[in-house]
Amino acid sequence: MPNRRRRRATRPSAILAWAALAGAALLAAGCTSSSAAGQPGADGKIIAVGAENEYADVIAQVGGKYVQASAIMSNPSTDPHTFEASASTGRLVNAARLVVQNGLGYDTFMDTIEKAVPDSGRRTIVVQKLLGLPDSTPNPHLWYDPATMPKVADAIAANLAAIQPSHAAYFKANAKTFTNSLSAWINAIGTFKQHHPGTPVATTEPVADYLLQALGADNKTPWAFQADVMNGTDPSAQDVAIERSLFTQHKVTVFLYNQQVTDSLTESFISLAHANHIPVVGVYETMPEPGYHYQSWMLAEVRALHNAVASHVSSEHL
Repeated sequence: MPNRRRRRATRPSAILAWAALAGAALLAAGCTSSSAAGQPGADGKIIAVGAENEYADVIAQVGGKYVQASAIMSNPSTDPHTFEASASTGRLVNAARLVVQNGLGYDTFMDTIEKAVPDSGRRTIVVQKLLGLPDSTPNPHLWYDPATMPKVADAIAANLAAIQPSHAAYFKANAKTFTNSLSAWINAIGTFKQHHPGTPVATTEPVADYLLQALGADNKTPWAFQADVMNGTDPSAQDVAIERSLFTQHKVTVFLYNQQVTDSLTESFISLAHANHIPVVGVYETMPEPGYHYQSWMLAEVRALHNAVASHVSSEHL
């Protein structure tokens, strides 16, 4: 399993090296950023990029046959917080007419790329800004909030329509279809909240905290502990003791951990949960592939929690 992350850490040397490569590549090609970037694909499709594959998935669903969508981060074994941009990443962003990225410091490498190869024709949706969230927002995992993606889908439709006005109605209809398709997930959330109100849970970090809030769950893990694990910092001895007591004193009915990034501390709590017969659920930062779309991924996470609470079944992998 990957080692504990170092929060949002793309090394400055890697950033500067990429920027130099990007500029050199454009000069070698004999073109400026405005002429090289954002051109239609060979088949006339709009080239679009999602920094994370969950956003790329929504782009593809809204854009349909008129869009070629790609994701920069799509490997569930990759720690998104320590992802480092490469020259190929830069070329992908440089070609895009539309980019969707999370913000809140989660994918700062995107800002570096976009500044290295600026393009007045590139349209960028920063989900943080779309939602009106301040930089001080502590939890960057915005896609777990049921209110997020309908707004993202509408913004994608509006931006695609600005690029190809003749297909505006098509994009708008697809965005509506996408939002309607979230109903199974939303209904599952409502059912869980009705039948398991105030479910006490423990977590390692706030990956799924927005979803837990929507489910009406009671997260017993201290925020300082979650933030430290998320940031790759050792939690205090006091917070570790509090977290341990949640298992040994059976104060929680399910334990959630970030399945993509673990270390010896996380593994010790997984073992402690199993030893105390507390079901364990692994949650993901990056949408599992293949076989999932955003809707089915979110629904699977809720079903895993339901099975843990109702049937005492662990689901560490989707």
